[in-house]
Amino acid sequence: MKKLSFPCLLLIPFALLITTFCATARPPSSSRQGFTAHLIHRDHIHHPGKAPAQRYTDAFRRAFARVQRHFEMNVPIPSSFHLDTVQSEIVPDNGEYVLKMSIGTPPFDVYAIADTGSDLFWTQCLPCDQCYPQKKPKYNPKSSSTYRDVACPSQQCHLVDNTVCAPPSNTCNYTYGYAGGLTKGVLATETLTFASTVGPPVTLPNVVFGCGRNNSGAFTDNEMGLVGLGKGPVSLISQMGTSFGGRRFSQCLVPFHTPPTVTSKMSFGSGSEVSGPGTITTTLVALQDPTLYGVTLHGISVGSTYLPFSSSGPGGVSKGNMFLDSGTPPTIVPRDFYNRLEAEVKRVVKLPPIDDPQLRPQLCYGRDVLVKGPVLTAHFDGKADVTLKQTSTFIEAKNGIFCFAMTPTDSPGGIFGNFAQTNYLIGFDIDRNTVSFKPTDCTKL
Repeated sequence: MKKLSFPCLLLIPFALLITTFCATARPPSSSRQGFTAHLIHRDHIHHPGKAPAQRYTDAFRRAFARVQRHFEMNVPIPSSFHLDTVQSEIVPDNGEYVLKMSIGTPPFDVYAIADTGSDLFWTQCLPCDQCYPQKKPKYNPKSSSTYRDVACPSQQCHLVDNTVCAPPSNTCNYTYGYAGGLTKGVLATETLTFASTVGPPVTLPNVVFGCGRNNSGAFTDNEMGLVGLGKGPVSLISQMGTSFGGRRFSQCLVPFHTPPTVTSKMSFGSGSEVSGPGTITTTLVALQDPTLYGVTLHGISVGSTYLPFSSSGPGGVSKGNMFLDSGTPPTIVPRDFYNRLEAEVKRVVKLPPIDDPQLRPQLCYGRDVLVKGPVLTAHFDGKADVTLKQTSTFIEAKNGIFCFAMTPTDSPGGIFGNFAQTNYLIGFDIDRNTVSFKPTDCTKL
């Protein structure tokens, strides 16, 4: 594919990545051109020397907590999944990729985790009553001429569910929770600035964000907050609105273990549309949680063998039974479906499984599985068939050991994780209510 020609944000190796809600982000008189961000996998950033097994088990630890949060179920990490050698330094809600942006006037650099499974952009602010350790200085709203508290009550204040009016100044105080912690503080508006490699910096005024003054979770000291890229009205995507050509973005994630010098890409607004030969499209489904990019998965083929999502047949498939999440590495499916998928993989792979105590209970093989393993096909609604090659379904967990990149849950729904999303240009279009997939070598964009 031809290299994208619109402006790019340059990512620094640590930790952000934007119903149209014009009240939250004032659009300019005419829509501006979209832009593209370079994304770096956070495991390369924080632990470039970490052993593959540690990175792999870290990814699965985050996944178990992630599915627990979104389906509000007690989904414990299996006792047989040995993580005693892993230092879990990543909050379960974290995205896997990080970007840089600036906030305020003059611009103050912020490095925050990008998360498609949440909405609110927040950063640690001064004065900070209870903040986790942070290497870089914290954002000081008194140093910015464009900082404004959100009034309470107001339409902007209601963009976040858990808010209260705080006398005597009637500021809008928020609480936003995650599986691994929460952030509390004041809702405010600010100007965001995105450094562009083509032309002047890109600015977005009057963005509602959380000025976090009581923040908990297993964040590293390089991470200054979190940026929500979900579908909700307070997400960065929704607040961009028509400012850059519409509520849409696309991503192209490089495979796991790609050298850190090769970045993934995320594009916003005009120019981020995914189309052309090989593109398939499915409809987004509105879920109870308006943040999530819900889709309907009818089944998965292992080679030529089709396995329905529900063992009770086509009638047992609920609309929106899965959601796409770039912040969850493995694909997570209900236990009955997983058991049938694993059994079929074992049947067709004519190789002896590898039983590594550190990787249990995952199904693992030697390197030959990348050649002799089956191609999987995920069948989404609208005859949108996403082919998953061996490099997306068998991930190197240790040197020479490749494990099946799916895991079961006792929830009735699941998550289409970022292992399966790699080497696809995926377009999320909130305005058209669609998500599109196009096979792409993301290492060459």
